[in-house]
Parts: sequence; C-alpha cells; structure tokens
Amino acid sequence: MKWFIPAAFFLAVGAALAAPQELHVWRHETGDSEMVASAHAVERFNRKQSRWHVVVETLPQGSYQQAVIAAAMTKKLPCVLDLDQPSVPNFAWAGHIQALEGQLRPAGADKLIAGGRSTLKGKLYAVGQFDVALALFARKSVLAKYGIRLATLEQPYSADEFREILRRLKKQGVRYPLDLNGQRNGEWVTYAFSPWLQSAGADLIDRRNFKVVDGVLNSDKALAVLDYYRSLFDERLASRRPVDEQAFLSGRAVFNYNGSWADSEYRRKFNDDLAVLPPPAFGDKPRIGAGSWQWAVSSSCPHPDGARQFIEHLISTDEIAKFSIETGLMPTSEAAAGATPMYRVGGYGRDYFEFARQFGVLRPETPAYPLISSSFERALKEVREGGDAAEALDRAVEAIQQDMKRNRDYGF
Repeated sequence: MKWFIPAAFFLAVGAALAAPQELHVWRHETGDSEMVASAHAVERFNRKQSRWHVVVETLPQGSYQQAVIAAAMTKKLPCVLDLDQPSVPNFAWAGHIQALEGQLRPAGADKLIAGGRSTLKGKLYAVGQFDVALALFARKSVLAKYGIRLATLEQPYSADEFREILRRLKKQGVRYPLDLNGQRNGEWVTYAFSPWLQSAGADLIDRRNFKVVDGVLNSDKALAVLDYYRSLFDERLASRRPVDEQAFLSGRAVFNYNGSWADSEYRRKFNDDLAVLPPPAFGDKPRIGAGSWQWAVSSSCPHPDGARQFIEHLISTDEIAKFSIETGLMPTSEAAAGATPMYRVGGYGRDYFEFARQFGVLRPETPAYPLISSSFERALKEVREGGDAAEALDRAVEAIQQDMKRNRDYGF
C-alpha cells in the first residue's frame, strides 16, 4: 500500500527546520539612547544571520539584581544577560554564569581595554561595549583667572599640589572650591575613592591572592589617603553636606570630581571652556575605576553557541562604535574609539579614553567585592564626618575578613 504525503507537509517541515531558534536576553532598563542603541544592535544581529533570533526582555534597573538572583536560584535565567561589572565575580563563583573560554570565547575579547572585560581566577566571564571614566572638571577661564595650571595626561596634579590649589582658592574667597558629589551614596563612594588608594600604592585587598585585607586596606598608605580625604572636609575645601549637585554648574565650585557621563551637560553649559583633567595622583600616576555593564552567558543557557555569536556581534569594532555614537558612551576598544568622532585621536572625548586605558583599574575581581565595597563606603562616611581614619579602616578590615572566613575565602 502506498502512502500519499501532501506536498504541504514537506513545506511545513522545511519551514519549521528553517525557522531561527529564539535566543533569550535580559537587560536592565536605562536611558532612552541606550535602549534604542541596544535595540538597533539586536535588529542588526537578527538580520545578518538566520540561525538565531534574539528576543530581549528589559527589567527595571532598581529591581534588576534581585530579579536576576531569583531567576538564577531557580535556573530560569535567559541565555544572555547584562551584569554590572563588580557583580560578575559573585555570579561566576555561585555558578550562575559560564566562563567565556574555549569555544565560548568571543572573538575580539582580547582587543578590549581593561574596563571591557571581567574575570575570576584568570578566566573571562563577561565583556562590555562601553565604559565610563572619572575626571576632574574645571573651566579654563576660571583656572586662568586664578593662575592655576591645566593638569595634563603627562603631568597631572599631585595630591599635595591639588590640595594647595584648593587652599589658595579658599583664601581667595571660594567657599567650597571642590565638589565631590557628597550627596551620592552606594557604589559611587567606592568607585570614586578607592582609586585614590590604588594610586597611593594601597588597595581594597591584596590582588596577588585575593585573601589578604589586613595590612592592605588599613596600611599606612591607605591611612594617609583617608587622612587627606578627611582634610578636604575639615578645611572646608569640600562640603560635608552639599545642598545640591549644582555647585560646579552654578559656578560655586571651581573643580568637580565626576564621571564622563556628566560631559554632555557640562559641555552644553560651558562649550570649549570646559576643561577635562585627570584626577590627582597620590603616587606615580592617577588611577580611576574601570568596568561598567557587561554581557555574560548563563550556566543554564541551552544555546551557548548562539550566545557566543551574539556577544561576538556586540563587541565587534563596528557595533561598539555604533553604540558609542548613538549614546555618547566611551567605547571599549582602540579600533572602535578611532571610528567615533568623540573618542578618536583629536576628538573632544579622547581624554576619557586615555584616562581609562592608562589609569583604569577594575574593582577587585572577587566574590567578596559587595561586602568590601559596603565596608569601605561605611569607613569613608565615618571619616567624612570627622571620625578616626585608622579605626574606621580597621573596622572595615574586620568585617571583610569575617565575611571571607565564613565563605572560605571564596575558593581562592
């Protein structure tokens, strides 16, 4: 007996076989330009190949971390997700994301600057298209008025020189010469001020083994930096409790220590009068924090090859450059920077890229980082309010060491 199989059946089977496999991606909600730029990148990936179809779900930034943790505990994470760089080692240690090694290593990863990669124990776990950079902002005309030299990449202010400049401005009638964004809490504190430790030759933890904090975070060099930090408030060179974050824009402060994200607002206000200077050097050279939101692959991803291809697409030179042009955010590769008007050599944002490339230091790549950060933040708050720096640092060290002991040094 012969069976008759309608041609429509074969057409249906062929269509099913040809249909692209959905690849689920999570990202946190951000500003409109970033969301639009991200959507454009996804559209380009979906158009250029037919094997995978990326489906993106966006989650509110305020609850994103909690949503990711809840999904990880029930193994319901999507294939690809974005994570804030400091949290990557903790997710890797917990087994929620895969190492981007071997066949999962995306092409182009090795061309990214430090702020575009996150590792744990030497293995790559996440990569990013963009970063931001810390800088000292000032106005060229105001510095000229007070006879203050412009710090440069090659000759930044030393910490002592910078404090003397602030003291001179104070004597000349500037109430608070420096705006340190004192209203900000949370990760800003560690991101902004732990690089001062690293510039001085100290750190939050010994990075040779990620097991030793005592004698590092509370070392004489670290203590000297916190004494310096306290002096800024004791001498009223910066306000302990600023009324707003408009001191620099309004002309009340001569200097503002801030991130490159402030550039567009400042440039609209001051145009070519805006001076973007490196932060002060507490040792041989300045240091700034590195690492922003990056892409990782979940351990439960059923399509790791598709995930690799999508991430490879995102960190290609062309895609990083397009994302930067659409958002204004700093690209994470030299080639991509060269393809943007803002960050190429001679571009008005080139200094940020050079700061990141030459001075950038990732926050310690250890699962202990969340506790390290909160402990350091608490210590700086105590010092800002007039507390003893040595006691504050010793308390931070004790809290961090207890956490590491409970977690068996997180496998280090």
